Amino acid sequence: MDIVGTILDIPVQDPPDEDFSSADLTWTKFGTPEHHDDVALIPYSRVDAFIIGECSNVECPTRFHIERGRKRLKGSLKEYKNDEYLEYKMYWCSFGPENYGEGGGILPSRRYRLNTRNRAARPQSMRGCTCHFVVKRLYARPSLALLIYNDRRHVNKAGFVCHGPLDRDAIGPGAKNIPYICSEIQQQTMSMIYLGIPEENVLEKHIEGIQRYCGSDAKVNSLASQYVHKLGMIIRRSTHELDLDDQASIRMWVERNKKSIFFYQDNSETDAFILGIQTEWQLQQMIRFGHRSLIAADSTFGIKRLKYPLCTLLVFDARQHALPVAWVITRSFSKPDVSKWMKALLDRARSVEPGWKVSGFLIDDAAAEIDPIRDIFSCPVLFSLWRIRRTWLRNVVKKCPNTEVQREVFKRLGQIIYSIWDGSETLAALEELVLDFADQTVFMEYFKAFWVPKIEMWLSTMKALPLASQEASSAIEAYHAKLKTKLFDDSHLNALWRVDWLVHKLTTELHSSYWLDRYADESDSFKNVREEYINSTSWHRALQIPDSAITFDEKDHLYAKVQSQKDSSVTHLVWNPGSEFAFCDCPWSMQANLCKHVIKVNMICENRQGCQSSMSMQSFREILLNIWRMPLDDSLALDQSMAWTYQMLDQIQKLVELNSTNDIGTVVKRLPIQWLSKKTRTSVCVPSTTLGLPSSSRDSTRIAVALKKNRKRKRLSRLR
Repeated sequence: MDIVGTILDIPVQDPPDEDFSSADLTWTKFGTPEHHDDVALIPYSRVDAFIIGECSNVECPTRFHIERGRKRLKGSLKEYKNDEYLEYKMYWCSFGPENYGEGGGILPSRRYRLNTRNRAARPQSMRGCTCHFVVKRLYARPSLALLIYNDRRHVNKAGFVCHGPLDRDAIGPGAKNIPYICSEIQQQTMSMIYLGIPEENVLEKHIEGIQRYCGSDAKVNSLASQYVHKLGMIIRRSTHELDLDDQASIRMWVERNKKSIFFYQDNSETDAFILGIQTEWQLQQMIRFGHRSLIAADSTFGIKRLKYPLCTLLVFDARQHALPVAWVITRSFSKPDVSKWMKALLDRARSVEPGWKVSGFLIDDAAAEIDPIRDIFSCPVLFSLWRIRRTWLRNVVKKCPNTEVQREVFKRLGQIIYSIWDGSETLAALEELVLDFADQTVFMEYFKAFWVPKIEMWLSTMKALPLASQEASSAIEAYHAKLKTKLFDDSHLNALWRVDWLVHKLTTELHSSYWLDRYADESDSFKNVREEYINSTSWHRALQIPDSAITFDEKDHLYAKVQSQKDSSVTHLVWNPGSEFAFCDCPWSMQANLCKHVIKVNMICENRQGCQSSMSMQSFREILLNIWRMPLDDSLALDQSMAWTYQMLDQIQKLVELNSTNDIGTVVKRLPIQWLSKKTRTSVCVPSTTLGLPSSSRDSTRIAVALKKNRKRKRLSRLR
């Protein structure tokens, strides 16, 4: 099409229909070869008919609002061009320009909702639509209007249809009639559908939620029923494959879900693929439960079965359950790459809460990079034994057929780790294990090939870092088991090597499951979900076993018996009691998990004479002794070590007192800092200057401050 350089060459069009749209007009390219627009000339009196026709688009029904407008008075210009405007109005589709949907963003300049005609019914209905056009009432010919269509397609910045019947993510063209649904109600409904709860129960809870905003009404209930039904259909029909090519599909998902991504680095010749996922709800939980608390990493999940391994960052909630707050999908564990996504994660948290800080970081892999954690999070690093214990126990059960051999091999593996603190030779214990069980060829071949070359690295890491407790290990293991159940279902084996499938499973089913768990626990609803959530860790299940159900071998101290709470005729044997490497014959333990029977027996062994301390306690004691073992001639270092030791002991004593007391008031009264009154509190810990003044001085000070404020108000009133 030729480009027209003057507006005088553009014909005036006046379609005969009462209402008409852009499809009824012939558009001309007007401007220069470098910059030109699609334009059309119509009578100014037909502008409203054009707008009505555009709103009646069958594929994308909408309304248009005035996004920007300007006016000139007739005769205000002495010299003007043929395309100068008398009135200028930019009409934008009311599903834009902001994007309040998932992955969208609000315009930086938009600080309030525009008070204009034909605005979208609700701000949350905006989806970033880019469709807009300009109407110019010509200064030279006021009876004509120049239409300039900048973007005719109802798509977002990524090029996807963002509203109307063609939108795959929309509830339907009648979505504007549905009652107000906040994000909490929508997330609750989605979570229940993902969990497989019947639609009748989902609808009942959904109506209860929206009635808090809309009240009880037959029309509201009918529309809510349609909403739940259509949302269920969308969830069931949704697919992870946005494109046949996995890499292209991930790029499209990233473009759609920018709000749920804290770091993204595409795969190239120089850079490794890294995708960091964190939803807004996960960010809230990380800020809430991670501040001045612990963060744990379940690293290298699916390193053999997935295209890219998955690393999960966990926080511990009020019940000390592990809660996933971020997922990192990458195969690169180099220091520069780890530093990139860790810094991005910390920056995102501090953009919401500037003072957010972590007290400790738990790792489960001896090969993990520790320097980025210390440099970025500025916190101590702890080591959790759950992964090495689980790996060893799984292979012992799998590769050693005899039960007696299994428990003895597992006990000797534990002794290798205990040798770090009991003073025995680690290499001697390792050689003794290899010689004594030389007949277990399958296990020994595995152990020599995979563990002997790197056992020194693992033992040195355990010796250098404090060890995490069994409660933390059981919480991380519970998350790991749930993640494995969700991902490694037989129906999904063909999709394991697609990253878009992994992202889809994490952000839909797994995310919704944990959201509903937390919601059920805090709102005291969904009794079955709440009970299952509370008992999801072996630690909490162990607390339900009474002490009377445990009996010990008083003669040789080789085992302990645990009576089943469901069937009193069933008894489980726990060999090597008191150790993290205790061996239980229950089905859960035979699947290489840390079972409730082992935890309960170890709880009782803490107060029994003759039982060895846990590895975490021995590690803690070793750290304290190392602080005390400073050379006496280095007086400054000795003073510093004593100060650190007593500071830690003081904090531990306060924590024990706080956990054991029944009256919090008695503990608070003994705190060193006590505010005298609310009026004397000061900001930024600056002492108040009025505390030491007599009452008359304080009264005069208050009067002077009041007079000063009055003078300030008078000056401001004069300026107005």
